[in-house]
Amino acid sequence: MDTGSDLVWFPCSPFECILCEGKYEPSATFPPPKIPKNSTVKCKSPSCTAVHNSHSSSDLCAMAKCPLETIEISDCSSFSCPPFYYAYADGSFVAQLHKLSLTVPTSSSPALVLKDFTFGCAHTALGEPIGVAGFGRGLLSLPAQLATVSPQLGNHFSYCLVSHSFNPEKVRRPSPLILGRYDEEEKRIGDKKADFTYTNMLENPKHPYLYSVGLAGITVGKRNIPAPAFLKRVDRKGNGGMAVDSGTSFTMLPASLYDSVVAEFDRRVGRAHERAAEVEETTGLSPCYYYDEKVFEVPVVALHFVGNNNNSKLKSSVVLPKRNYLYEFLDGGDEGLRKKRRVGCLMLMNGGDEKELRGGPAATLGNYQQQGFEVVYDLDNRRVGFAPRQCSLLWERLSKSNR
Repeated sequence: MDTGSDLVWFPCSPFECILCEGKYEPSATFPPPKIPKNSTVKCKSPSCTAVHNSHSSSDLCAMAKCPLETIEISDCSSFSCPPFYYAYADGSFVAQLHKLSLTVPTSSSPALVLKDFTFGCAHTALGEPIGVAGFGRGLLSLPAQLATVSPQLGNHFSYCLVSHSFNPEKVRRPSPLILGRYDEEEKRIGDKKADFTYTNMLENPKHPYLYSVGLAGITVGKRNIPAPAFLKRVDRKGNGGMAVDSGTSFTMLPASLYDSVVAEFDRRVGRAHERAAEVEETTGLSPCYYYDEKVFEVPVVALHFVGNNNNSKLKSSVVLPKRNYLYEFLDGGDEGLRKKRRVGCLMLMNGGDEKELRGGPAATLGNYQQQGFEVVYDLDNRRVGFAPRQCSLLWERLSKSNR
């Protein structure tokens, strides 16, 4: 699932994935389905306009090769929506829009039936072998379509990401995804009682499908580093704010804020630990440090969002666990020439300067920094909330209650 995307799509038979070697391909276990040709969405459908973004209905009819007289005097009702191209940071695909009936089982009531569930059917992809469930704010996202039959289910969802593991031999438990509201006390079983910290969603006129929020600043240790003004709001051109994106791995900060955070982190850590320059060069991570003690002591990092009433002077603070911003591993031991040493690297990324960020969000909150939190998207109240959770325990609790 991806909160930075507003489309549900999956591979359809026949399916070709280019440059997918080494990536997980479920086609051997779950072969791509064959979708009926008569289920394609029509040219004049709002869904067709939405997936093609800025194209007008007449443009779409022309793309579908409608005769000129048909475009001028009819609604092109007999022509299918043209194929569309969709790109991510690390892959892309070409698909056609279809609609079929979808049955969604629920835990406490009869199953929901979406009679016109709309999705992308891809026959060709580049580096994208498995499809995506878009959970963004767009018309075609899964929550938006669920909300047409059950606003309670579609307008409120949350997820809790279990900790990342870079060890392929380590078994990871699933991360729970919760559609609709759920009893807060049951979710807290096994956890310390923790209320949600909320921040309001900001409207982005250029990227309306994004969950944009305002970032007021970042604390490193005891020093508060204010965020630039453009991170606290989104302007009329869609510039600024921070996008909360489950589909992006690491948090990206504008260069000015990133440099200030790194400088303060290095000021506190660098005076007691050797900088791991070779590790930085080979991994692209920075700053990195060698350490010999069992526990690597680093300053606490906290994110301060604009307050829940959109008052930029009020803050909604989220303290990150160390594992959310520090990657610790063993380096060295190559061919027995070097002794392995413990290394810790800061896991925040430089997103570029303000000029490079124009036309979109100024920062992105990635899933690495979201792990160990239940992140709730409350569309009725237009807010995003964060609460620390033991996600594996939450998964077990929800699984038992739904049996």
